[in-house]
Amino acid sequence: METMIKARRLHKRFSKVHAVRGIDLTVERGVIYGLIGPNGAGKSTTLRMLVDIVRPSDGTVTVLGQAPQKAKPELRRRIGYLPGEVRLTERSSGKSVLDHFKTISGPVAAGTVESLAERLDLDLSRPVRTLSKGNRQKLGLVQAFMHQPELLILDEPTSGLDPLMQREFLSLIREARDSGQTVLLSSHILSEIQHTADAAAVLAHGTIVAEGDIASLRITGTSHLRTVVTGTDAQLLRSQLEKHPGLTALEVRDIGNSTVQASGLLRGDPDSLIKILSHHTIRDFALEEPDLEESVLELYESTRTSS
Repeated sequence: METMIKARRLHKRFSKVHAVRGIDLTVERGVIYGLIGPNGAGKSTTLRMLVDIVRPSDGTVTVLGQAPQKAKPELRRRIGYLPGEVRLTERSSGKSVLDHFKTISGPVAAGTVESLAERLDLDLSRPVRTLSKGNRQKLGLVQAFMHQPELLILDEPTSGLDPLMQREFLSLIREARDSGQTVLLSSHILSEIQHTADAAAVLAHGTIVAEGDIASLRITGTSHLRTVVTGTDAQLLRSQLEKHPGLTALEVRDIGNSTVQASGLLRGDPDSLIKILSHHTIRDFALEEPDLEESVLELYESTRTSS
């Protein structure tokens, strides 16, 4: 596969603040790649280095095969960029602003701007300075998408959008991927990444603490337990389950007729747990993988503990 973005040992320092600390990042053509992290994790700074708004303190980066700091306007026209905060205060209309951006981004197919504005419920006739935060975000999205760039770099793209428009945006990036475009987006809304991205990197304190396809980012060997057994009571079952070293967050309660419901977080192989439960009649038993949000929160917690 063709590499669209490649960063190696990327650092950025702002005076005493070490915002990005040795990031390695590779994004291949035709994928949606997510950067996940809380505010201050280094997401925006990393994206700004990719489009040469800020320059690395150390390390190397190439975008579409070229170093951003040496890039000519032709390279920038192949990229659609949405900053983390869309700062537009012009008195002119949204349409006039987009007409200006067309001179920078290059050719835009007839009807594309109008189609995007309709999908995002954006009135292009209104003066930009009168637009709400959400509508300015929509205007920023239109300028990023309108010239159908090879690469979309989007920093917190759903900020200020209502849930309906968030779903429409997710449809837009899926369509972009399906048409062969590449999307790199940052977000602290984990469901966006979980439901759209092919792969992701988790950032904390300026470093990547985990990366890979979405499935691999879930905590391996950890499952949610839910079971219902009969022929016992909550006190007895709790005393038995508490002896299992891999079972945490345990909740046990009687639900009537000598029937007990139990749930918890299981780490490791379930065999020994099933042997404990087999002393009773098992009416229901389920082990489910944690979702991405739980996995990422655990990664954050582990980095906070170790730092």
